Amino acid sequence: MNSFAVKRLIPVLLLGAVYVGYVIYPLTETLRESVNIGGAFSVANYINILSPGNSANFEALWNSIVVSILSVLFSGILGTFLAFVLTQFTFPLQRLLTGLAVLPIALPPLVGVIAFLFAFGESGILPRIAQEVSGMNGNVFALEGFSAIVAVHTYSFYVYFYLFVSTTLRQLDAAQLEAAQTLGSTTLRTLRAVVLPELKPALLGAAILTFMASMASFSAPLLFGGDMRFMTLQIYNAKLNGELDVAASHSVVLAAVSITFYILLKIVTPRTSGVRRSKGTGRSGLISLPIPVRRVLIACCIALLALELLPIAIIILISFAKEGSWTWQILPAAYTSENYHKLFADPHVFDPIINSSLMSLVAVTACILVGVSISYLLVKGSLRRVRHIGDVLATLSFAIPGTVIALSLILAFNSPGIFTAQTVLVGTFWILPLAYFIRMFPFVVRSTSASLDQLDDSLLEAGESFGAGSFRRFRKIVLPGILPGIVAGALLVIITAIGEFVSSVLLYTYSNRPISVEILAQMRTYNFGAAAAYSVFLLILVMVLSVLAGLVGREEKSHPSPVNI
Repeated sequence: MNSFAVKRLIPVLLLGAVYVGYVIYPLTETLRESVNIGGAFSVANYINILSPGNSANFEALWNSIVVSILSVLFSGILGTFLAFVLTQFTFPLQRLLTGLAVLPIALPPLVGVIAFLFAFGESGILPRIAQEVSGMNGNVFALEGFSAIVAVHTYSFYVYFYLFVSTTLRQLDAAQLEAAQTLGSTTLRTLRAVVLPELKPALLGAAILTFMASMASFSAPLLFGGDMRFMTLQIYNAKLNGELDVAASHSVVLAAVSITFYILLKIVTPRTSGVRRSKGTGRSGLISLPIPVRRVLIACCIALLALELLPIAIIILISFAKEGSWTWQILPAAYTSENYHKLFADPHVFDPIINSSLMSLVAVTACILVGVSISYLLVKGSLRRVRHIGDVLATLSFAIPGTVIALSLILAFNSPGIFTAQTVLVGTFWILPLAYFIRMFPFVVRSTSASLDQLDDSLLEAGESFGAGSFRRFRKIVLPGILPGIVAGALLVIITAIGEFVSSVLLYTYSNRPISVEILAQMRTYNFGAAAAYSVFLLILVMVLSVLAGLVGREEKSHPSPVNI
């Protein structure tokens, strides 16, 4: 093998070692643990999980699937409705409402659940108002159990449907709509015969994504589930009880379901490109509806988005509540800024924020190094011939639920090993950013690959013909073109990592506890004001990062790669 081939092989081997060591090996350890009962091979755990005779395990599997199906149904209805109104009608405040429609995607999962708890939970503000108005002794309504979990999922995941469907609706071919109108088609028939077939790929892709996210959900079942069992809670509870083989079996089943749906998503996604069927430059068309119907739909859209803001407004209100002043009252009886003063004055109170910030920075640094390298090899480097399968493998860890990743790391790195420099990683600071890295480096892979696709190969060939080496070509030609993509992916990693809860709650120790775990700890000690203040701080942090990510994305669109100019 010549030196050129060796140079091409080294980065592939290094990245392969990282992937095998921190993605494949932990999952393999989980699979091994799931069939290792008392030191002997056994599939008894799987039989227990899948057997209808085992009520607890079967209930967990059944509940997870039913909640996920209902979440898909309601998220689909809400997301599609909002997408239809906000793309097909023109009205005042449309731009503001379009921004509000994607707000839940920037909300850290635990903060969203707590906001729902304060607003609609058994002791929430709205149920107390309803009780006061009705004069009844008990709650007139309150979200709890199944209904609460489905409501939280709908609130969090309808954005997938909104984004997928609104993209397709904006690309509707005006010629098709005009042809249908000319042929005397009614609006309902046009929707059924013309629009719905165009939306099918978008609806299917969003449904799969929502189902995966619902199956992996942990925060909502933890706070609203009560005695109900779910797959993610079974993993958490089995781990706390020291039944690692049982936790591993549940993890394998949950991961298998998620990976199956992820592969389905990868198959379906290319069909969502929205190819126009008309000749020449296509025109986007709008669906016409009678004015009274449009007004009713717009009013419903405004009401729904106002309702979306309510949990966030309530969590801000509670963050100013004096501790102990909100017990049976509708609203807190006394207000103070003490919760925020503590946040900034007491260095120990600030520890979780520092931990989350440091761990997010470590994770994003690793994600950039590994993600950009993988993208380059797949799109422009020596792995471009196997790009399709390489892309699936590189982004596969995104499909694995956070609870599964956390348990896998516990099983793999609870003893010295070659991938941890002969040290025990569990219980250290580094285990959390490692979990974030495994789950989130696909963000950088995808964003960087999209930028690399726009980079003309002839520029690299020109650089090579002028004698520039590989590193110089990357630094002078590739990096300036893909930098916006890298920054966008990195910001997405930080936004997700800074509020990460699912993996953190299984891996943290007191010294490295992140903000999300501290919020839960404050909730469990009934310090609602402090928990809300932490949540608001986290929300502001994520919002600022989201705005930055949006600006970077806008910059990337307005300044495409120099190759395309």
